[in-house]
Amino acid sequence: MGPLLRICLMMSIALSLWHVFPGFLRLGDYVSQNNRFSGQRAVEQDFTPTSKELACLHGLPLSSETEETAEEWPIPNIVNFIFFQKVPASGPEGDFGFLNYLAVRSAIISLKPERVYIHYGFPAASPAWISVVSDATDVESAITNNPWIRRLRPHVELKRYNKPLDSLLRHKEHLADRIRLEILLENGGIYMDTDAYALRPFGKALTPPSPHDAVLGYEGGNRGGMCNAVIAARSNSSFIRRWLDTYENADLNHEWNYHSVIIPKQLAVNHPNEICELPPDAFFWPTWTWGDVRWMHEPLSKSEANYWRGRIQELGGSLFPNQLVYHAWSQMSRQRYLKRLTPNIIRREDTRFNLLVRRFLEDDND
Repeated sequence: MGPLLRICLMMSIALSLWHVFPGFLRLGDYVSQNNRFSGQRAVEQDFTPTSKELACLHGLPLSSETEETAEEWPIPNIVNFIFFQKVPASGPEGDFGFLNYLAVRSAIISLKPERVYIHYGFPAASPAWISVVSDATDVESAITNNPWIRRLRPHVELKRYNKPLDSLLRHKEHLADRIRLEILLENGGIYMDTDAYALRPFGKALTPPSPHDAVLGYEGGNRGGMCNAVIAARSNSSFIRRWLDTYENADLNHEWNYHSVIIPKQLAVNHPNEICELPPDAFFWPTWTWGDVRWMHEPLSKSEANYWRGRIQELGGSLFPNQLVYHAWSQMSRQRYLKRLTPNIIRREDTRFNLLVRRFLEDDND
């Protein structure tokens, strides 16, 4: 076999694998997530909200061993998002995408906040790009030229994060873990990931009696953790300070959700009078499991779509009575569902997710 033929054969094999391999990856994900030892059944299990969870959700008095005071000032209805634009960017308009925009739009429409901040920064893809990141004029255009950010610009304030960002973190999602807590500790307010969609006002959930100065939601029917994708807190919250202190010597390259999900639950158990816990269906239901993600994105029949459309209207924008937010679990759903979504697909195709977020589209989104 001649060299040219060998090269052509190798290219053909490579192209074949490129087309086939995503299917193998999805099959591998399915098997790993749906086997009996994966733990997903525990996450999906039914639950009953506790009396404390419902009291926190509806701003009712809590029974406690310590004296409570009804705070005159609620948690500020100020929403904070964090977006880190990698350097180099994938294009001149950056990577802030349509679904990120829709998440911010959902907060503007549903929460009617006093202010919305997008805190942004530029982590270097490698040490070789650090000098580029330090030159603001070379990287700011990825934010200022982004069409989705331009749409949001009249309604949000952009705040650049200028401290160094760890370019060696294996999971880039961890870049914002400490920063969200620092923002809330200093200013108070609401933090939301850019794949979390606000569906209804937080209302009385923003008025927990002191010393319960932070509000988090349980993740999973088994209440296995408390996710950091949505947090509300008063400034100088003792709970947020304790949580932030646990990051002092953390090695985030050797964990996924320990500090972001497991630690806050442990702190809630040890310091129950510093936090108001919301039931799993407030922020994080349906869950991140294979079956729950599929349930949110599977096509609906006409009768199913009519049912869920009516239910969403009846409940003021949500699928369930206690639901304030839908977290889209982009790590688990991006490749399977989210990356194909466009404004036209969300308008045209009836899925539970599309029905939830359709009202956040602008008329000229296309």
